[in-house]
Parts: sequence; structure tokens; C-alpha cells
Amino acid sequence: MIIILIGPPGSGKGTQSQRLIDYLETAHLSTGELFREHISSESALGCEAKQFISRGELVPDHVVDSMVVQTLEQPRFADGCLFDGYPRSVPQAEALSQLLNLQQREVTLVLELDVPDSVLVERLLARQRADDTLETIKHRLEVYGAQTRPLLEYYKQRGKLETVDGQGSVDDVFGRIQAVVNQLKTDSSESEESNPSTCSN
Repeated sequence: MIIILIGPPGSGKGTQSQRLIDYLETAHLSTGELFREHISSESALGCEAKQFISRGELVPDHVVDSMVVQTLEQPRFADGCLFDGYPRSVPQAEALSQLLNLQQREVTLVLELDVPDSVLVERLLARQRADDTLETIKHRLEVYGAQTRPLLEYYKQRGKLETVDGQGSVDDVFGRIQAVVNQLKTDSSESEESNPSTCSN
């Protein structure tokens, strides 16, 4: 299974990502980790990404896409993975689709954690981090809305999107995620049973 988890700042995406990774026993592909690995190893892509990160700018699509391409070729991702932080835009989603097509694979499911902006602001302010001022929080939510929300329509049109209520306890939210994933597994299993292989020698 190849799953993409999408959620705004404060939605609990990081926590739910880790729980879903443990539940499915799948690989985790996080752009944050990719950036750290490439920067630490001083790779060409890492050095290029560092220039933008140091200025507080988003790393360009072509750099992120190249990192993802290299990573997905690793054996541990052969059976699927959970994407965290990628894709962030429709162009990145299109690049991922082209890459997976070459590997005769496709995105299985896109999970959106839906939380009202008012709740997100409350959660982020409650963390009491120095960079979590009301102004910066609103800016981050605006950036998310402009760059990432279009992804939801992109995947909705392709029948991949499932929206999960991100309010409530961590267990409540994960229970809803489990229900979606388990139903997908059931549907996939039933589809395979009703369409057995007809290949013959």
C-alpha cells in the first residue's frame, strides 16, 4: 500500500503517521528526514536544499522530487510506504504519479486529517513554542491552504481521497483512520477473489 497523509499544521499528522506506520508495519518516507540525511551527507541535492532551508524558503520541487526518486528505488520501499510531507503541491503529485507509473505502482489511498482552523490555532498556541505566535500560525495555515489544499481536489477527482475527522483524542482519530484502512484492505481482498488470475500456459 502506498498511502499519503495530508493535514495542516496542528492536525496531529506526525503522531498519526507514526501510529499508522506501526500498525501497517510499512516504510516511512518523510521529506524532513530526507532533507536531514542529504544535508548531513553533504550530497549535491542536500547542499542545494540547504540553501533554501537556511533562508526559510521552500525547497524547489525538482530537488524534492529527485530525493524521492532516489529513495523509492531502495528495497525497503518495494512493498509500499507512508508519505509524510510529500507531495505538497499538485506538480509534486503529478511527478510522483509518473514515477510510480514507471514502477507499475500507484497511490493506494490519500488520507486527509480535517480540523477547523480555529481548533488548529488553539492547539498550536497551546504548544507554547517561541515560533508559534498567532501571526506565524495564521501565515502557515495560509501557505497550507494555497499550496496543499489543491491536492485534495486532485486526489478526490482520482477517487483516492478519504477525509477523516481530526478532532478528539489521539485514539479516537486513529480509530477512524484504522476503519478507513481496514475497509480498503477488505475491498482489495474481495476484488482479488472476484477477479482471479486466468493466465494459462
